[in-house]
Amino acid sequence: MKGSSTRWAFSLGFLMGACGVYFFLRQVWFERSYPVLSEAQEKASTVGATPNSWRKEGGALINLLHPQHADEDSRVADLLYQKVRVLCWVMTGPYNLESRARHVKATWSRHCNVVVFMSSVEDPDFPAVGLGTKEGRDQLYWKTIRAFHYVYEHHADEADWFLKADDDTFVVVDNLRWILSNHTPEEPIYFGKRFKPYTKQGYMSGGAGYVLSKEALRRFVEGFRTKVCTHTTPVEDLALGQCLEKMNVLAGDSRDTLHRETFHPFVPEHHLTGKFSKSFWYWSYCYYPIVEGAQCCSDLAVSFHYVEPELMYTLEYYTYHLRAYGYRPRYRPSVRHYKNLHALSQTVVTTKLKAAQELTNARNHTSAFSVRGNQTKAETKSETEERHDTLKSRPFTGNRTAVTQG
Repeated sequence: MKGSSTRWAFSLGFLMGACGVYFFLRQVWFERSYPVLSEAQEKASTVGATPNSWRKEGGALINLLHPQHADEDSRVADLLYQKVRVLCWVMTGPYNLESRARHVKATWSRHCNVVVFMSSVEDPDFPAVGLGTKEGRDQLYWKTIRAFHYVYEHHADEADWFLKADDDTFVVVDNLRWILSNHTPEEPIYFGKRFKPYTKQGYMSGGAGYVLSKEALRRFVEGFRTKVCTHTTPVEDLALGQCLEKMNVLAGDSRDTLHRETFHPFVPEHHLTGKFSKSFWYWSYCYYPIVEGAQCCSDLAVSFHYVEPELMYTLEYYTYHLRAYGYRPRYRPSVRHYKNLHALSQTVVTTKLKAAQELTNARNHTSAFSVRGNQTKAETKSETEERHDTLKSRPFTGNRTAVTQG
């Protein structure tokens, strides 16, 4: 009996060890594969391929061009990119920058107007803003409070809407712009996957992401200034929802015109093919009726959560590359505030040319900057240190000198 138990324990240990080695080697392979791809893309950009359009400004990345296929008619998307400016801030941590955040940076965040990665510790090279908090789930609301204060202080004039997402959330930002285009940033409103307990109007799931209008952001910051809102619980999404409710910010309906959900707290397969147990907490939390199967999700879905890095690239491909030949999209809802889209979109071409020229000029400036050599680097370092000395007394303030990231 004792020998049988020993063999069983040995077999179980061997199996677990083998599984551990498999997943470790799989992760090592993945981590080594994508840097090679990134280097190839960077090299290709120097010989006429699509250039990197980021401009680094302090802890933020400013997008100079709306990414797209050169041979695709994207005039409506380009127009909304200009008219519905979205700042995306991504909740991450120092240990997740390479394993998660860099894959967000390489995929969906390229479609935001401004991207800011929020961490507990500053990383000027990535870049990531240091919020001065600790790491852990009990710190999530502190990070959220400080992150929204940071974007309000530093980037309020560079966007109309302010999206919070985790580093394992995938967002189709162009679909988000369609939802937001039916509203104005002056409305005190926010959107996301709406849950119903603990608040009168419900609150938005943190994992699926949520987006605040400029007015909602202003009221959130004002709530803490006037002490109407405080840090009441580490449960970030609930606490934020309670604060916004006190500040009379409306919890908006993010479903499409066919009442299908757009924000999703799980990966696509769980919504499309999974069956949620009736005892699962999800049934009692969802504000709107749960639909399982193909009608679970809008054709203009905005977000999914618990997305592994490999799946980020898969979803990016499905969203912006995969097409069925010979079909026009079956679901093409209108945009309320921009009814004459075709006339307005003609102005997009001129604006895009100006943006491309700005990017070219910035790249030329960067090239000239690098040729000047070590003397310029020393001068720039001195200027940066002087600016840091001037600003270091202000919370969350970083170097706001604009440089082009090649």
